[in-house]
Amino acid sequence: MSKWLIALVGSCIHLLLGSVYAWSFFQTPLVESTGWSHSQVAWAFSLSIFMLGVAAAWGGFTLPRFGPRVLAVSGGFLYGLGYLLSALALKNHALWLLYLGFGVCGGTGLGLAYVTPVATVSKWFDRFQGVAAGWVVMGFGLGALVMSKALAPFFLSLTRQDLSQTFFYLGAVFVILLPLLGLFLQNPVEQAAVSVHARALSYRKHLLARPFVLLWLLFSINIIAGMVFIAFQSPLLQDLLLVQSPDLSKASLASQGATLIAFSSVFNGVGRFLWGSISDFLGRTQTFRALLLVQVVIFILLAGVESPLVFFILVCGVLLCYGGGFGVMPSLIKEYYGNHLMPVMYGSILTAWSVGGVLGPQLVAWLKDHQGSQAGFFSFLVSGILLSLGFLLSFLLPKEAASART
Repeated sequence: MSKWLIALVGSCIHLLLGSVYAWSFFQTPLVESTGWSHSQVAWAFSLSIFMLGVAAAWGGFTLPRFGPRVLAVSGGFLYGLGYLLSALALKNHALWLLYLGFGVCGGTGLGLAYVTPVATVSKWFDRFQGVAAGWVVMGFGLGALVMSKALAPFFLSLTRQDLSQTFFYLGAVFVILLPLLGLFLQNPVEQAAVSVHARALSYRKHLLARPFVLLWLLFSINIIAGMVFIAFQSPLLQDLLLVQSPDLSKASLASQGATLIAFSSVFNGVGRFLWGSISDFLGRTQTFRALLLVQVVIFILLAGVESPLVFFILVCGVLLCYGGGFGVMPSLIKEYYGNHLMPVMYGSILTAWSVGGVLGPQLVAWLKDHQGSQAGFFSFLVSGILLSLGFLLSFLLPKEAASART
C-alpha cells in the first residue's frame, strides 16, 4: 500500500476526530438550554481531552502489540459512542451521563484513534518527517471547520435546533465512518522486532529524564494557551461584539462565533502542516521555540484588544501556532527517541494534552462565571506569562537527540 495513501487515510481520521475542537460552538447553547453553568458544561470537553491524553499514552505503548487497525477501529467506535451517550444525556438532562459519554467514552476513543495514525505514518516516512506528520494532524485542526460550518448546522437545521437529536446523528456518522477508515491503516514491514520487555526498560529510562520532562512542559504550555480559544473562542468573541453592539441578536452572535471557529480551525490545521514542514529545514527545537515566541507577542496584543476584528485575526494567529506544536512534536519525538520508541514516547507526551485540556478551558470557564466580560483579559495575561516561561525553558533542551546518545 502507498505510504501517501496511508497518510491520506490518517488525515481523514483526524478530520473526523477534530470535530471535538468545535466544542465552543455548543458551549453557549448547552448553557442556555440546560441551565448548567459554563464551568459545568466545559468539564465535558475537559474530560474528553484529559482522557485523550491518558488513552493515547496507553495506546502508544500497546500499538506494537495490537497493531494500528485494532486501535483505530476501536477508538473510532468509542468516539462515536460518546456522542450517542451525550444525546441520551441531553434528552434526560443528566450531566453525569454527558461527562461519561462525551468525556470518558468519547475521550478514550479520541486518544486511541488519534495516536495510531500519527505513529503509523511516522514509520512509513524516513524523509520529510515534518511534512508527513503535519499532513496527518492537519486534519484534526480542520475538523472544527467541518463541524461548525457543515455537520452541526446541517443536523441542527434537520432537528429544528434539538441538541439531543443533533448529537445522536453526529454519533451515528462517527460510529460508522471512523471504524471503516481505521481498517485501511497498516504498518510497513518492520526492520527489526523489539520485545515488549526491552521497550519497557528503555521507556522507563527516558520517561523521567530531563529532555522528556522539558518537552512535556513545553507541549503543555502550548496546549494550555491554545485551549483558551479552542473551548471559548466563540463566547469570548461574543463578549466583545456585545460591548460594541448591545442589540445584536443571539442568532447573529452565534453565527459570527461559528465563523471564527471555522476560520481559526483552518489556521489550526494549516499551522500543523506549515510548522511541521518548516521544522524539516529549520530544526525541530528551533521551530518549537519560534512558535512559542510568536504567541508571546500575540497574547500581549490580545490583553489590550477591543476590536472584534483584531481579536478575530489574533485568535487565528494563536491557533496557527497551537496547531504547529502538534505538527512539530511527532518528528521531534522520533528524532529524540528513534523509530521503535516513537509510539510509546509520543503517546506519553500526549498526556500533556490531558493537562492542557483541563487547565485551559477550566481557567476561562471559572473566569467567565466570576469575571464576566473581563475573563478574556485575565486569560490572556496568564497565557502570555506561561508562554514566556516556555520560551525560556526551550533553551534548556539538550542539542543532541536522546537517540544519538544511547
